[in-house]
Amino acid sequence: MITLFTDDINGEPGDDIATHTFSVDGIGYEIDLGADNYDKLLEALAPFIRHGRKTGGSRRSLGKQSAATGPDPVKVRAWAKEQGIEVSPRGRIPRDVLERYEAAS
Repeated sequence: MITLFTDDINGEPGDDIATHTFSVDGIGYEIDLGADNYDKLLEALAPFIRHGRKTGGSRRSLGKQSAATGPDPVKVRAWAKEQGIEVSPRGRIPRDVLERYEAAS
């Protein structure tokens, strides 16, 4: 038996073909690419990766997810601003800022 790996874009066989995964809007995709087409994929995605936020690299269990606990992010951001602490208007608040907020409350 002979296994022949081919690039999904150009159909060319090669020893450098590898499977790559990505997702968009919660839908996962796999594609087999040679080095040249993989470089093209990375180049096309580079500005989005550079500005995007990582969501984790491991699979999550399908069990029930618990609600987030902790202080209200709006209140923490307002407190941080009053204290002269720079915090992003979106995304996760750094742990040290949360600890300082809780200590001050």
